[in-house]
Amino acid sequence: MGLRREARELALQMLYALDANSSAGVRDTFVAFREEQDEVTARVRVFAEELVQGVMSRRDEIDEAIKARSKNWALARMPRVDLNVMRLAAYELMYCPDIPKKVSINEAIEIARRFGDKESPAFVNGILDEIEACAKTETTGEEQ
Repeated sequence: MGLRREARELALQMLYALDANSSAGVRDTFVAFREEQDEVTARVRVFAEELVQGVMSRRDEIDEAIKARSKNWALARMPRVDLNVMRLAAYELMYCPDIPKKVSINEAIEIARRFGDKESPAFVNGILDEIEACAKTETTGEEQ
């Protein structure tokens, strides 16, 4: 497994933990993961923590983007794994121009396949494709 995939999976686990325990802060979550997963390399940990910090700092905007593209699905009803995979990838799509958009989407699909249920990859792909199309339009200034 590549360094970035490993970091994304670790970031997903941290986001899931933050979702499950709303009283835990980001820093406390980082400390807990550092203690529990001491085999993770520093490079993986740094990238994972950057992703989590980015998602958490833009979470309202990211959730709005997901909600706007998820027809008939309230965020509260979405499976937590799927939602956090989408948050992670949406952050990359919306705020990380150095990461190719197709890479972000493909990584999210693979992570959803590994951690979600059989419906997760298609659900995640559908939402992220729409976010990516919107991000592309905003970058080029074209209308859809």
